[in-house]
Amino acid sequence: MAESAKKTLRFTHLYLENWRNFSRVDVDLQRRVFLVGPNASGKSNLLDVFRFLHDIVSIGGGFQEAVRKRGTVSSLRCLAARGKPRILIEVTIGNDNQPDIWTYRIKFNQDRQRNQFIQEEKVEKNGNLILSRPEEADDEDPLRKSQTHLEQNLANKEFREIADFLQTVKYMHIVPQLVREPDRSFGRKNDPFGGDFLEQIARTPQKTQKARLRRICNALQAAVPQLVELGTEKDEKGATHLRGRFKNWRPKGVFQNEEILSDGTLRLLGLLWSALDGTGPLLLEEPELSLHPEVIRVIPQMFARLQRETGRQIFISTHSSDMLQDKGIGLDEPLLLIPEHEGTSVKTTSAIEDIKDLLEGGSNLPDIIIPYTTPKEIDQLLFSFNT
Repeated sequence: MAESAKKTLRFTHLYLENWRNFSRVDVDLQRRVFLVGPNASGKSNLLDVFRFLHDIVSIGGGFQEAVRKRGTVSSLRCLAARGKPRILIEVTIGNDNQPDIWTYRIKFNQDRQRNQFIQEEKVEKNGNLILSRPEEADDEDPLRKSQTHLEQNLANKEFREIADFLQTVKYMHIVPQLVREPDRSFGRKNDPFGGDFLEQIARTPQKTQKARLRRICNALQAAVPQLVELGTEKDEKGATHLRGRFKNWRPKGVFQNEEILSDGTLRLLGLLWSALDGTGPLLLEEPELSLHPEVIRVIPQMFARLQRETGRQIFISTHSSDMLQDKGIGLDEPLLLIPEHEGTSVKTTSAIEDIKDLLEGGSNLPDIIIPYTTPKEIDQLLFSFNT
């Protein structure tokens, strides 16, 4: 890995209390993270922690808006919270050379009128306390507790690097139908589901856009051999369309746009563009959808090569055993989400002795992990349709 990539900031540790499915999470995070678990175990909700922190510092966002987008504090709180109804999020931010440069901690709750407020906010740098709330001024003016210092430029000067880092967090889950929708971009900007995906490409400076599309085209040829060129064009209404040239019997081939391309091709294109667009943590949900198993198997290697260049952290939620076939996946990279009576537990594979023993015995990682995440009563799904 390049020395500059080793210095790229990333999340190195996550601690949660009472967040959605999770009564407690305490886990180290690697540069590449695979979230593996059964349906409704909380994979999306775990990714949403990082989206929530991003929303706090985003333009037009803030703590109040971040909660409002998700309902209320009650809708965010773990059902197993009981006597400790507050929600706590703590992240450690660092790099390969120094994994604990920053620690940010926020604890929040709501009053009887369901108004959310900050109970605690702390910032540490290199182990030294930079901010500790509530302060005396917070007690004198309770309205101050409706905002974090993190979101306020006048208050976050000493730790603005955290806010800048959180702004780089990006979530992407391309829905091909939205990409194809003629009015897809109306009222949308940086839509994580692809409503304005083609406009995002068009807004990229021409030189960068062409370089990325050329690189993506070269990569896509492994899955779509007939593809020889990728670009964008605008129609008479000013809407952006994808322009792909495919080899056939015609001398110049045939051009197709997003309406003709398959779901898998559009998803893979969106996945590759997202990986090249930015340097902050990238959150991906089930990127294997609509893709051929052999394509899925090389996705971890593709990200590993990108990370050697940029050091970018990537979170991937997945149900796919093909995704986990890569021999280069380390034991600390997959996080197993295991539903239990008091909420979902999150463990690294290296923390489960049975898994380590099975690996030493010659078993493959996906053959071990997937049974851990398979619903125990799955056979009941068949019985329910018996006549």
